[in-house]
Amino acid sequence: MNAITPTAPRVDLRGLIDAIAQANADDAMTNPLSPTQWEAIAPYLQSMVFPAGHTVFTQGTADRTLYLVESGNLSVHYQDEKERLRLAVVGPGSVVGEGAFFSHRPRSATVQTSVPCKLWALHAMRFTELANRQPAVALALTMAVGSVLAKRLGNRKRRVAAT
Repeated sequence: MNAITPTAPRVDLRGLIDAIAQANADDAMTNPLSPTQWEAIAPYLQSMVFPAGHTVFTQGTADRTLYLVESGNLSVHYQDEKERLRLAVVGPGSVVGEGAFFSHRPRSATVQTSVPCKLWALHAMRFTELANRQPAVALALTMAVGSVLAKRLGNRKRRVAAT
């Protein structure tokens, strides 16, 4: 008698991959990954759907989760003693959370959804697992996210929008 081995549900990243391919913002992510590499990453990502006005993360928190944006727009803002300053709007095909992801420092800004959004979360611990099991795939993803961070830091107006 053959036992049926349960398998994890297949994660469909087509919407995310299409968003990256179609993104035309200056700080959009480029897609250096093959379909096979995306399949390898898929089990490490968590799909998240948020309504408009939801706070994804708050300035000063010590979370390193990286978010890949499939749909919707996110408002990035900084709060000081005097006022709240909007730094950027991030759309489909880009990422937020890259600053804390790389620096291991608290979040430098607050990110809220402007409209309903679908994001894919990559928690730091899951990235470590990916890096241990699929180092070439993790490196390719890291380079793509690092490219977004470099673009944002190179843009004087948006330099502080690295989250």
